[in-house]
Amino acid sequence: MFRKYFNDMRNEFQGYNAKKFSKDLMAGLTVTAVALPLALAFGVSSGADAAAGLITAIIAGLVIGLLSGGSYQISGPTGAMTAILIAVVMKFGMQGVFLAGLLSGVILLIAGVLKIGKLVSFIPSAVITGFTSGIAIIIALGQIDNFFGVTSKGENAIQKVASYFKNGFDMNIWAVVIAVGVVLVMAFFPKKWNAKFPSSLVAIILVVIVNSIFNLPVAVVGDIPKTLFLENRLNIFNISYEQISGLIVPAISIAALGMIESLLCGASAGRMKNEKLDADRELVAQGIGNILLPFFGGVPATAAIARTSVAIKSGQETRLTSIIHSIGLLASMFLLGGVMSKIPLSALAGILMVTAYRMNEWKSIGYIFKNKFKSSIAQFLVTMVATVVFDLTIAILLGVLISVLLFVVRIANVQIETTEVDYDKLDIADANQKLKLHKMKVTYITGPLFFGSVERLENEIVNVVDCNTIILSMRGVPMIDAGAAHMFLETIEQLQQENITVLFSGLNDVPKEVLDRAGVVDLVGEENFYWDAKQAIESRL
Repeated sequence: MFRKYFNDMRNEFQGYNAKKFSKDLMAGLTVTAVALPLALAFGVSSGADAAAGLITAIIAGLVIGLLSGGSYQISGPTGAMTAILIAVVMKFGMQGVFLAGLLSGVILLIAGVLKIGKLVSFIPSAVITGFTSGIAIIIALGQIDNFFGVTSKGENAIQKVASYFKNGFDMNIWAVVIAVGVVLVMAFFPKKWNAKFPSSLVAIILVVIVNSIFNLPVAVVGDIPKTLFLENRLNIFNISYEQISGLIVPAISIAALGMIESLLCGASAGRMKNEKLDADRELVAQGIGNILLPFFGGVPATAAIARTSVAIKSGQETRLTSIIHSIGLLASMFLLGGVMSKIPLSALAGILMVTAYRMNEWKSIGYIFKNKFKSSIAQFLVTMVATVVFDLTIAILLGVLISVLLFVVRIANVQIETTEVDYDKLDIADANQKLKLHKMKVTYITGPLFFGSVERLENEIVNVVDCNTIILSMRGVPMIDAGAAHMFLETIEQLQQENITVLFSGLNDVPKEVLDRAGVVDLVGEENFYWDAKQAIESRL
């Protein structure tokens, strides 16, 4: 892995010159402008603070960016991750978040070393779309407090919303005006300008100017410390076994999200740049980064598709873009800390509301509903609801389980058709031979034969009447499991007792090997397996 990393680095920087550096520099500064308001917003929305979001973006950009499995990945705090962290903060406090982040980093590191990155490709796209939409809902619900300037109680977004009905909803009109203003700026800001100067940053600048002039009665971000080591960070000496055991499930959820989001980001961005992501190295990078982040006071990070796509579209050449973006954020923290401390929380809530809306894969959602793909719709809805009601891990498991069940039901509908032999097509005129053909039936089977389709197939074969020979045409059967093979054994024994001969035609090597191990080949006889149905028919004349 180390040798391949250094070889890839050598290839990545081969022919590197001032022109390429200028592209990395401009792309890095552009990503800084995009990442700055998002880092602040995600830091606050995760239950930590704006400084934690900044530190996360800085360290992740440096460490994960340097070690990444692709030259283009930009990592940092993400909206998806905040959905998990809110519940962890509520239950375990910030020390719990730091410890869960450390454990998730260890899990990601092990996953990368064991080369299990490809497992993500087995998750159906509708499940991914569903959990993304679920996370978007959680983010939006979680920002109602800051958006309206109210305070709620509850360990998760649903409980918070319920508390509004129980305890009342006395909103701060100035907070709402700011939040709505931010939403409007981001919604109507010209797209051609957004590529160079992100609308979220424009909205923040306008809000800070207005708030500095009128000193509105709204909650603000507060002090931004000028240090890379925040006061509130992981204290490794206070870790206990009880803490670790209690945080295993949240750590698995964080690691699962980190794996899914980072690898999906890498796959999507890789197509944009025509460069394949090394999935296992990316997981190692994410693991190392998330192990280090808690010691600085940062929250868990993943690769971020928004920042990564901006980097590529801005002319990014190498992974220096990620490092430059981190240096830009670091400079902002030291030089603009006083300004950032005056940003209203409702402004960040507005940014996150728009981000939550844009997170949804509207094109994919519209596609599956418009074309009425029932299985995909079920996967999407189950995963989305489970993400909101439970957590990411349960949601993904439920989504995959539903996908498997729907797949089993679909492929269990094996096609079976029994017909009489058409002697006109065989060019047979002899009356005796025609008489023999009347006593033959051909059963055409298409589809995989397994426990889900065994009963129907057995009924079809057993209920074939008025014949002394059954030809099972199985060229369309790609696989047979042990249960189906055992069914063939018992059914053929029953038919032989009734003096009915069973022949096989068109059977592929793999399913035939299963039948051989089950004893079916010995029972029928190797000589009764034919290339096609015509050959089997002619053998009985």
